[in-house]
Amino acid sequence: MAPRLAWLWHLALPAVLLLPAAGTAEPSPPGPCSSPRDGEDLAVSPVLLPPPAVPLSGSPSPSSSPSASPSPAPDYRHRLRTTPLGWPIQAVWCVWVQPVEPGEASNPVAARWREAVHSALAEWRTLLPIAIAPSPERAQVTIWRRRPPLGVDAAGRPRASHGRAILSLRGARGTPASGVEPRVTVLISPDQRPQALQATALHELGHAFGLWGHSDQPADAMAEAPGPQPVLRLSPRDRATVRWLYSQPSPLRSDP
Repeated sequence: MAPRLAWLWHLALPAVLLLPAAGTAEPSPPGPCSSPRDGEDLAVSPVLLPPPAVPLSGSPSPSSSPSASPSPAPDYRHRLRTTPLGWPIQAVWCVWVQPVEPGEASNPVAARWREAVHSALAEWRTLLPIAIAPSPERAQVTIWRRRPPLGVDAAGRPRASHGRAILSLRGARGTPASGVEPRVTVLISPDQRPQALQATALHELGHAFGLWGHSDQPADAMAEAPGPQPVLRLSPRDRATVRWLYSQPSPLRSDP
């Protein structure tokens, strides 16, 4: 799950998460996600900078025994990448989830995929303001039910993945000085067990919501490599990292 420019897999704020019933049209909210999102991709959009040097909150006790295994850091902020224009975060996220079409109503795979994605969204909702957009044109994050195409690993070899998040920056009139916001396309393969589906969705949505990096601890949702059990809940380290990230100033952070 090493991050690359294409980004393969794979605060406590009030939130709004409208979950439509299966087989029904997404409701058209009167609020933050009701208008089309204009703009065009900027030339800097694929660029993510190396993790900046940021101090960690908390440090190992100086009285700890040198032979003892060091405790993991309280968060993994130092592993997050940012963009040349700032941290890719938003005040409210407009998210569109590919619906189950009427002709797929009896398709258990589509229904299972949708349930897993909305369960992952509900977990992120405990930390971030999230609203469901009625169409892809009104969303900053679009989530699609499809297998990501083959990527390339660090050694240049083809690599398959069950999930992928792709970041771009979009600006009004194509200028970084006006109306820039992050846009993320998330691809999640339906060909997984239910718990694996939910864990994949939880991880990829972490990227979508600004965590462009990985934890080095397998118990975290944003772990670089999955552990023996799927992670279905955000860990204390995940939550601490998100709270730190959303406390940072960013010119990209704006109301939708």
